[in-house]
Amino acid sequence: MKALRIEQQGSPVSPNIKFVEDHPDPVLKPGELLVKTEASALNHLDLWVGRGLPGAETFPRISGSDGCGRVVAVGEDVHDVWLDRRIIINAAVPAEHDPHPEHSPAFPILHMIGETLPGCHAEYFTVPATNALDVGDHDPVEAAAYGLAHLTAWRMLMTRASLHAGQWVLIPGIGGGLALAALNIARHLGCRTIVTSRHQWKLDRAAELGADHGILDEGEDWSREVRRITGKRGVDVCVESVGKAIHASVIQSLTRGGIMVTCGATTGPHAKTDLMRIFWNQLSIIGSTMGDMHEFRQTTSLFKSGALKPVIDSIVEAPQGASAWKRLEAGEQFGKIVVKWN
Repeated sequence: MKALRIEQQGSPVSPNIKFVEDHPDPVLKPGELLVKTEASALNHLDLWVGRGLPGAETFPRISGSDGCGRVVAVGEDVHDVWLDRRIIINAAVPAEHDPHPEHSPAFPILHMIGETLPGCHAEYFTVPATNALDVGDHDPVEAAAYGLAHLTAWRMLMTRASLHAGQWVLIPGIGGGLALAALNIARHLGCRTIVTSRHQWKLDRAAELGADHGILDEGEDWSREVRRITGKRGVDVCVESVGKAIHASVIQSLTRGGIMVTCGATTGPHAKTDLMRIFWNQLSIIGSTMGDMHEFRQTTSLFKSGALKPVIDSIVEAPQGASAWKRLEAGEQFGKIVVKWN
């Protein structure tokens, strides 16, 4: 089959992306769907996999945690009602066996399609039927762009931070898929939003999408500007995936009882924090990763109803797929970069 393969580990990743036409077809297992890909979308995970992650060190390999396509075959124990349905996926697959079964079922061990499992950047991919949702006749490009970013943002905001209408939400690094998904959800709930970026044009684009305030990040502490915008109060919730470079600004931007919920650390994980401010202002720092199928059904229903829609940066044809990695790696995107397969 045709595929966009990461041929070897390295950084930058984009020179190691190769379009091939002879990659072995996926093997359909019991409980799975075989999907003919219509579109797949990139995430920062595609870069991390290319740079090397524990459990994903064998190359060549296919990444891609967002895909949309038509079901062309079903595995043993799967009803053929799935055939010819257009589906999107929740790439987080719970492990069959947990060596510590006393762990909370709300926090299972996860295997990621596109990380430790073969991904969606190929002509065909497989997914457990329990991790797929029918999206009917919706645009496959938008469907592929929607999934993981909106699921991750939904869990961060709704499940972990218990966001509700009218709160102040801080979204650093606007322009990436997660940050734009968080803006989408916060606006849907009627929250007031502050976004940051190192690029004025991204702030301008965010304003067009309804962001209430934008702060240009010039490498200095911008928490005073957050305080000014909020009347010295601070924000209730910060959706954070940047990490070390902005951690201090985020902590100082939170109101009393405020929550920083984090799902990543693109500038590094080893941040210097302010414990006195955390305990004195009763702040919460919460980790979050992906989401379960209940959350996926919630957020996908908003896509299917037209209430939420992803921002598409660009669409590339599969043979030119290496250019998608190059654009993502350069941080030039505003929204999701999508690969079309037919």
